[in-house]
Amino acid sequence: MTGSTSNKIKVGIIGGAGYTGGEMLRILINHPDVDIAFVHSNSNAGNYIYEVHTDLFGDTELKFAAEFTADVDVLFLCVGHGDAKKFLDANEIPDNIRIIDLSQDFRLNQNSKFKTKNFTYGLPELNRDAIKTAENIANPGCFATCLQLGLLPLASKGLLNNEVHITATTGSTGAGQSLAATSHFTWRNDNLSVYKAFNHQHLNEIGQSLKQLQPDFGKAINFIPYRGDFTRGIIASMYTESDLSEEEALALYQSYYDGHPFTHVTSRNIDLKQIVNTNKCFIQVKKHDNKIFIISIMDNLLKGASGQAVQNMNLMFGLDERAGLRLKATGF
Repeated sequence: MTGSTSNKIKVGIIGGAGYTGGEMLRILINHPDVDIAFVHSNSNAGNYIYEVHTDLFGDTELKFAAEFTADVDVLFLCVGHGDAKKFLDANEIPDNIRIIDLSQDFRLNQNSKFKTKNFTYGLPELNRDAIKTAENIANPGCFATCLQLGLLPLASKGLLNNEVHITATTGSTGAGQSLAATSHFTWRNDNLSVYKAFNHQHLNEIGQSLKQLQPDFGKAINFIPYRGDFTRGIIASMYTESDLSEEEALALYQSYYDGHPFTHVTSRNIDLKQIVNTNKCFIQVKKHDNKIFIISIMDNLLKGASGQAVQNMNLMFGLDERAGLRLKATGF
């Protein structure tokens, strides 16, 4: 896996030691159309990848690299918010290299152009055709992906005409690998807490996408995020007033996601173990009195980050959208 031996896509990863970098490696090491050219890490240069991501022992002999090299087809930026811009400022990336950025630096329309580079918002269920011809991709946020997939079908028919109320809980990996008081085991275990109520940063990209489909949307999105006592996954419950019957709503959602291989709609109960360790999003649609009730679940590190980034790469390079992403759920 140290160089291209065929027509495979040559991949470079910046920030390979964190959670999203590790998930990227777990996918790409087994991707049938990819060769990993290098994995960059400032803090682990020269170390074997399996010394950091210990579950990859036996899967790769690659070491972390200290320098970026331009001999790649696509570059994944698995870095923190603000660090993608810093990296592009410090390194001249040739225009023939596609960039897929997992930070929030280029997601909003007003930030989607950086120097000579244009970034397309990489939510395949919204922008699949644009992604196929994109120069570079701004990969969506984890909460943003989960919540948008729960609301896009309504917006597509101009049916978001009332306030939306959302409660969502994410696993501890959503906070990143750097230790903080609220990610420490002794605090997180047997605990639950609210954070960034009503003003989570992902609301900006959610609103942008909803207005893309429903330009007159201007109602409040009342979003209450929770820190959960588990490591990975997001479960979001949302409701809004609607005249649709349950049958009409279910048909709308199934029609909208028809042909999208990772998003599946049901009226049956769903739970996180069905989607953890996969690139899937499951959506449950129900009607309660005059309210449409939607539950959306997905893995924050896969469909919410690295898996979706690989899905975008597949689309950009004309591959099967599911390549490398036929992953097994936890199940039990």
